[in-house]
Amino acid sequence: MNPVWEVSPGLTDYPAALARMQAIAAGIRGGTESERIWLVEHPPLYTAGTSADPAELLDPTRYPVFAAGRGGRYTYHGPGQRVAYVMLDLAARGRDVRCYVAALERWIIDVLADLGVPARAIAGKIGVWVDTSAGPAKIAAIGVRVQRWVSLHGISINVSPQMADFGGIVPCGLAEPVTSLAAYGCQADMDALDEAMWCMLPAMLARLVA
Repeated sequence: MNPVWEVSPGLTDYPAALARMQAIAAGIRGGTESERIWLVEHPPLYTAGTSADPAELLDPTRYPVFAAGRGGRYTYHGPGQRVAYVMLDLAARGRDVRCYVAALERWIIDVLADLGVPARAIAGKIGVWVDTSAGPAKIAAIGVRVQRWVSLHGISINVSPQMADFGGIVPCGLAEPVTSLAAYGCQADMDALDEAMWCMLPAMLARLVA
């Protein structure tokens, strides 16, 4: 059975999203909630993962900074960026966190290919990348947490955010630049991205084999 697919309109408050994720994850563990993929946009903010280095927060006053509780370092969220919170019962889907992260990575690559954007993984660097005239640039980030085999957090794909807003951090602690679908020259909007994500979802779930 596919997870519940939910798309929230407007901008979703980040602390409220964290609280709701935790509640849904608890319900999945307890058998009172279905698995869910929740698509949102956030107001401009920075999040700090469990490996965040304070030196990589270059402008701590630009936007609010929240402790996310996921793996990874600093990331930016804001309008024009699709965030997908993926809450799955990994106890029923193979109990393999590496396989899960690889499935998310492949999902993004397949989605972008469907939109005409060739993207790839880079060994040793989490996320999804496109090749530009200046070299590889990160177009999507992955940051997950697994609690008692239920996944939280998920992925973010840059559709048309204000790219200058990434300048307040060292995104994910990497020296390489970030980019977006719009900056890459892809005209796909958020609705087109969401449709591609939905179409490619069964293939992603099929990679999680119990």
